[in-house]
Amino acid sequence: MVRHSDRLLSRWLRAPVPAPPEALRRGPFRPGRFGSALRSTRLTSLLGIALGVSFAVCFATGLISHLVQHPPGWFWWPSRPVGLYRFTQGVHVATGLATVPLLGAKLWSVYPRLFVWPPIRSIAHAAERASVGVLVAAALFQVVSGVLNVARWYAPMPFFFTAGHYWVAWLVVGALLVHIAVQLPVVRTARTVAVADPNRRRILGAVGAAAGLITLTTAGQTVRPLSALAVLGPGAGPQGLPVNKTAGRAGVAALAVDPSYRLVVTGTRRQLHLDLAALAALPQHTAELPIACVEGWSATGQWTGVRLRDLVALAGDDPDQVAVLVESLQTGGRYRSTTVPAEHIGDPLTLVALRLGGEPLHLDHGYPARLIAPNRPGVLQTKWVGRITVLAS
Repeated sequence: MVRHSDRLLSRWLRAPVPAPPEALRRGPFRPGRFGSALRSTRLTSLLGIALGVSFAVCFATGLISHLVQHPPGWFWWPSRPVGLYRFTQGVHVATGLATVPLLGAKLWSVYPRLFVWPPIRSIAHAAERASVGVLVAAALFQVVSGVLNVARWYAPMPFFFTAGHYWVAWLVVGALLVHIAVQLPVVRTARTVAVADPNRRRILGAVGAAAGLITLTTAGQTVRPLSALAVLGPGAGPQGLPVNKTAGRAGVAALAVDPSYRLVVTGTRRQLHLDLAALAALPQHTAELPIACVEGWSATGQWTGVRLRDLVALAGDDPDQVAVLVESLQTGGRYRSTTVPAEHIGDPLTLVALRLGGEPLHLDHGYPARLIAPNRPGVLQTKWVGRITVLAS
């Protein structure tokens, strides 16, 4: 009975769908409408392989960024090397932008298949085309939203970018795995076929050159010798470092310069209220650390201030055994506070910085005090720090 049902289902899935009337075979559905000899199965396969690799790298590095910013209980992220996040996020953004020409060329190579006749040959064929539609839509969403994020233009996105980008990435990966499973035999066959038309090689070369140029201009946001090529970076800000959010935009300008400012450090045993003079009287330390932003840019500064571990110890706690919550003077915003785990508190390079490049922090860099820690995203390097609370271990 089961085998009979299986045979009926298989026959039903393979059953051809009735063809629409001949009158519909116009425009792009007209026979011979797409006659370019430049398109080929091999070209499409090679572009697909390159796109698959770029998506895999982009997904892996993006997943790292998400886990660092929203760590689950099982996740651990080290404080050293200090530039690890700078590297992974730089690769993520550069790879994501490099997919723009790859995805464009891939869609160009296959879009005539949208107009094959009949449009749907069977139920199974309809399901396959629907899965490809999901893959294309999700991939375009990722690329477009990623570019908008790098450009810091959020008006066209009526959703929180990080959450949307993260969840659609899983949709892309799932649809891509299904697509690879379906197309793998075709790719294997196509790779054994020689390319007869040298123009196809030129297409691959042009796409590769475009992806390479985009990669160089993106790397210019981080690699100083290439900085002249950077076109998407925020540009130099006060004290030589870029700024994503100013004190004015954050609504903290008045609070930050208020003479009554005190940094409140609440431990499990005691609470400290430290003004700027008291903070400056504590042992000062200097660290060369990068600000590495999720948009892909990064820049190194010389930060001077009080070690976070020293403040935790003054509050009566063991800095190697606790985590702390660092809160900004901001009254709102998704990143107004951050949790710093023990491995970062214990690192002597983790500072509550008071100075940048030997000068007091500029207001837009977090005056009167900001967190700066090794190997953390810029959004977690809290500015305008007003309160540090030791969390019970």
